[in-house]
Amino acid sequence: MTATARPIGTGVLSCSETWPCKPLSAQRARLLVRDALREWGIGELEEAGRLVVAELVSNTVKHTRCRLIRVSVSLLSERVRIAVSDRCRDLPVRRTPDGDSKDGRGLLLIESMSCGWGYTPKPWGKVVWADLCVPGDGLLTHVGRQGAGAGCSEAARA
Repeated sequence: MTATARPIGTGVLSCSETWPCKPLSAQRARLLVRDALREWGIGELEEAGRLVVAELVSNTVKHTRCRLIRVSVSLLSERVRIAVSDRCRDLPVRRTPDGDSKDGRGLLLIESMSCGWGYTPKPWGKVVWADLCVPGDGLLTHVGRQGAGAGCSEAARA
């Protein structure tokens, strides 16, 4: 498995990896997001991106019985989309946890760290995603600095 940036659809750059649906995959996903954001020249989103992808992966590990997950990070016009795909058809539910509860805060954290999140049901399962807004002058300037061929490193490979 290699993490390479390639145009998808209308020239959008995207990095993705498939890993076991296990807690260790959250660390690999953080590395994938970190490396992509740095290489694309938008490292200021790294902290939020790493937290968001860790929560998305943790939620998938905790609430599904899938064997594999696919994590992707994509450059869109003025935002970065972080997504986790799985083969479970159960949809995420945003909860309001009790004050003492240790559970139920993942989607609240994702909501607070992103400029939007959601899910896309698929015939084979679902994709849960969160968008990070690029601050300042927007993504096109950042991508221009790095060049259209900038890709994902292989640091997240297992």
